[in-house]
Amino acid sequence: MTESAALDAEDRKIVVLARSARARNGVAEGAAVRDETGRTYVAGTVALASLQLSALRTAVAMAVASGAESLEAAAVVSGASELSAEDLAAVRDLGGAGTPVFLAGPDGEVRVRDEAN
Repeated sequence: MTESAALDAEDRKIVVLARSARARNGVAEGAAVRDETGRTYVAGTVALASLQLSALRTAVAMAVASGAESLEAAAVVSGASELSAEDLAAVRDLGGAGTPVFLAGPDGEVRVRDEAN
């Protein structure tokens, strides 16, 4: 069984949303987070001359700016082989230690399941 097949429906949904953000915007990464009420926030990489943000940190910032008080889960779709410490820290800051973070490849298959610690 693949990691993706083991996900529940809500976690699969944020992986699909992250994948669609990446494809739609033609960016290096797409990300989605789900807050404590079930709302989702979707973002892509921000690469401006004056501002550089990963897709996951952008999604967390969108959740905070929209009034989210916590996170239930996060997902990133990227060509990377691991999650960055900065991304995990952003999820931990809002969701707390132990919040699941899924890293999927461009094909949508989850390669890594980590926790914000």
